[in-house]
Amino acid sequence: MMNGEAVLENVRRYRTIASLYRQTAAFRPHQRESLLAQAAEWESRAVAELEDYFIARQVPSQPPANMNYHTPSYTPPAWQMAAA
Repeated sequence: MMNGEAVLENVRRYRTIASLYRQTAAFRPHQRESLLAQAAEWESRAVAELEDYFIARQVPSQPPANMNYHTPSYTPPAWQMAAA
């Protein structure tokens, strides 16, 4: 399990990347849709990182059956992990 500081740093990085995609979309109208989709994907990764962290911190090791959360399917490429 990751510690809280590492999770928050990942979330900060993911949201920074999402922000850059949104800013780029403002200046590239022909690529806007694709860039905004990328921004949404990075935001989704940030939310998934937070969800996983808080779910892992719950006292029971299994989340309640009625809890709707998604498991992130994202694994950063080796070059991103090395750059971090």
